[in-house]
Amino acid sequence: MRPIPPLSRRQLLLTAALVSAASACRSPAMAATGGRPGAAPLPLSAIRLAPSPFLQAVDANRAYLHLLEPDRFLHNFRTQAGLPPKGDPYGGWEQDTIAGHSLGHYLSACALMHAQTGDPECLARVHYVVSELGACQRAQGDGYVAGFTRKNEAGAIEPGRRVFEEVSRGEIRSARFNLNGSWSPFYNWHKLIAGLLEAERHCGSSEALGIASSLATYIERSLAPLDEARMQTVLETEFGGMNEVLAELHARTSDPRWLTLARRFHHHAVLDPLMAGRDELSYLHSNTQIPKVIGLARLAEIDGDAAELRGARFFWRAVTAGRSYVIGGNSDRENFQEPNSISRYITEQTCESCNTYNMLKLTRLLYAAEPDAAYFDFYERAHLNHILAQQRSDGMFAYMVPLMSGAAREWSEPFDSFWCCVGTGMESHAKHGDSIYWSDSQGLVVNLYIPSELDWAARHARIVLESGYPLEERVRLRIDAIGGRNAFDIAMRIPAWCPAPTVRLNGKALTVRRDESGYVRVHRRWQAGDLVELELPMRLRFEPTHDDSATVALLHGPLVLAADLGPASSPFDGPEPALVGDDPLASITATKADLAHYETRAIGRPTDLSLAPFFNQHDRRTAVYFKRYTPAEWQATLMLRAAESRHAAELDARSLDIIRLGLEGDEKAHALSSDISYAVSYRFRPGRDARTGGFLEFDAAVREEPLVLRATYWGGERDRRFHIEADGLQIATQALDGEQPGEFIERDYALPAQSLAGKSRIRIRFQPESGYTAGPIFGCRILAAGPRVGAAAAG
Repeated sequence: MRPIPPLSRRQLLLTAALVSAASACRSPAMAATGGRPGAAPLPLSAIRLAPSPFLQAVDANRAYLHLLEPDRFLHNFRTQAGLPPKGDPYGGWEQDTIAGHSLGHYLSACALMHAQTGDPECLARVHYVVSELGACQRAQGDGYVAGFTRKNEAGAIEPGRRVFEEVSRGEIRSARFNLNGSWSPFYNWHKLIAGLLEAERHCGSSEALGIASSLATYIERSLAPLDEARMQTVLETEFGGMNEVLAELHARTSDPRWLTLARRFHHHAVLDPLMAGRDELSYLHSNTQIPKVIGLARLAEIDGDAAELRGARFFWRAVTAGRSYVIGGNSDRENFQEPNSISRYITEQTCESCNTYNMLKLTRLLYAAEPDAAYFDFYERAHLNHILAQQRSDGMFAYMVPLMSGAAREWSEPFDSFWCCVGTGMESHAKHGDSIYWSDSQGLVVNLYIPSELDWAARHARIVLESGYPLEERVRLRIDAIGGRNAFDIAMRIPAWCPAPTVRLNGKALTVRRDESGYVRVHRRWQAGDLVELELPMRLRFEPTHDDSATVALLHGPLVLAADLGPASSPFDGPEPALVGDDPLASITATKADLAHYETRAIGRPTDLSLAPFFNQHDRRTAVYFKRYTPAEWQATLMLRAAESRHAAELDARSLDIIRLGLEGDEKAHALSSDISYAVSYRFRPGRDARTGGFLEFDAAVREEPLVLRATYWGGERDRRFHIEADGLQIATQALDGEQPGEFIERDYALPAQSLAGKSRIRIRFQPESGYTAGPIFGCRILAAGPRVGAAAAG
């Protein structure tokens, strides 16, 4: 196997703008190849948060967890076990065949919240849910327990166990998110087993471990008849991190059966290339892959397999260095794009929140194996700028965190959403203390500067971290109490963006020597009252995208700043803001320095901008990325835009009819009819698709002369196959296979003369081939035939 070359911290970061801070630091030490011993997080239950945005997030989440009713989550579990339900089911995804996934998340969140805060209500709910799951499992008698259902081939809803009765017989119908009529059932079980494991870890529930083991026995028995080829077919459907939770179940029980079963969930098509150092991630569904890699890293942690660790590390680098946005999130429309192409994918559908929840889990595992500050440079970036951004002050969550200029976050409803990102959101905001403090062979490691108090039992120490970070530069770490003669290191992470930190011990300046892993270490025999002060000077800086140095984001220390473009309740109809000047950074000044608020002076276009931290602009429309121009470049851009506007107006004037799909008024005016079809929006452009088994059709105005139908598509669409008809006559078959990523494309189809004879309107129909989607189509128009017809016609 070709070894992965050493990686500098500079490469681990998201932009070349951080070169000066990163260049002095080395790559993460690889524990599997002889680096120093690993690190372990200190228990969540030993950490209490002090006032900060992180504690506010925990408090809002705790209120939401209390508002939810366990019996409503348990509805399907009880009915499938033949027991009467005690509550009505929730709405949203809990009304679909994926029902039950939220209970696993909720169980994890309550267990984590109890550990983080000591909350007795969450503890009581954990034990109640576990007891109810035990009753459901006992009622069925074979270890099965689940809330998911399935649709049979006639469309009727059936119990989820029918999926596995068929799978055991070798009857496997696997699609990306559907296994034998059920929406990702193994993904669902991953969430449930993970919740049971958290209940055992944080709430001492031995019953939870027994339920998980009995369920694993059922899964083992169901999959036993499958050979490797059939098992890989099963794994073509999203299965979450089944390999991770089964590996963890083995670690808790020492039962080798679960390690063997975990390895059955090794998806060769995705994991083998990573272990061989090949990046084949483009266009894959992001959050389907990340949990598989978490499982790979957990298995490496258990058995010391260097190849598994290299594969997980290779994936982490491929995502963080080449596919992550400035806030640390990844994906556009839930998929990985090509590496180093961020500037072409700044849209209203970026950064699925589940992805970042999972990337942080992976980062923790990799850091434990190979401790290096570079991992926590990424962790802090994503934790602060994405995870905090995805929760509103009322405890609701955003699925996507969009970065396109003028976009706003869309929020869940308390009882009628239950998307995947609601589930991971409940977990994320129950455990903000879990990665602040770590221990290694030399002592204490501080990776995040979140105000908190640590009760470190192993050292008989109480340690307090005080900070206004990231709005303030100073961090104070105080030894409040300590027992015995305790000599050890305190290592504090120096962020790669900070080239000139200062450190004081009890008021005396120390010489700062950043070690090879990015830390300043202070060694002494600690006493109560000792105080370490760390100063991290912050400055404004631009961070360009890898693929376009003129597309930039603005940061202050670890904070991503965004322009405030108005309330989310008001539509955004202006041009995206730009920065014009030979040295635009010099024309950005502080208005409220203590809150990281800034404004541009004479460089903003079309107007100057007010800038503030992105994470807390929850109900605002924002701009995160800006095009940067010199004055001459800006004048040329204005001329080009004017020419494009004239061309668009001329095209509209020449069009016999314009059909704006996805807009209710336009669709009604053109008598739209559809089935299994959805209105969509991409880059603020409305459209409509039709999924397999469905269609969409509408009326279009015509006249008796040579005409073409012009349809607009996104050039990055892949695996789309569909037919186009005019008054029942097929006029084209269109395939979309990503031939022009990063732009909208137009395709012209000649309308047959016989379809137009004597007519003023005809019926246009888009019909997907079986197993495919039609479109989305971002508008159609009818035009007089011209020279473009031959060049753009579909085959």
